[in-house]
Amino acid sequence: MNKGNIVIGEIETNTGVFGAVVTDRGLAQLTFPGRPRDIREQWVRRWWPNANVIADDGRLRPIAEQLQAYFCGELRQFTLPLDMHGTQFQREVWQALQQIPFGQTRSYADIAESIGRPKAVRAVGAANGANPVPVVVPCHRVIGKSGKLVGFAGGLELKSRLLELEGHNLR
Repeated sequence: MNKGNIVIGEIETNTGVFGAVVTDRGLAQLTFPGRPRDIREQWVRRWWPNANVIADDGRLRPIAEQLQAYFCGELRQFTLPLDMHGTQFQREVWQALQQIPFGQTRSYADIAESIGRPKAVRAVGAANGANPVPVVVPCHRVIGKSGKLVGFAGGLELKSRLLELEGHNLR
């Protein structure tokens, strides 16, 4: 991909149509089914105001293949290159999320502790909610300290389905 070209497209899965933004460095944004393309375009303009936005399904193929394999229960860990943009604190939280193994959960307090900021539980929640590549960076594996499902940009029903896919019985 030429420097400055950003791919915006859609990825069909058995869970719905996800939106994606891909740079020459990797997957930069993944939006949940039902989110309009405008959200992706605005996000691209925030981080790359002069980028040339193109459609290139070939760049989306590896993402589509891994997402579909995950949703079919055939993939436990994503191996996609990522190009995540956020504050230093957000990137620390997102790195911690990537350390949560398939089939396990952590609380927001656990994540805050793991990054050496035990009092930053609410900030961890905000950073978790700002995760630009949900599912791939498993923010759905973060639950409330009580063990209950709380907060998820894709909705608690989808969060529950993702955790059940990973072996959690939440009923």
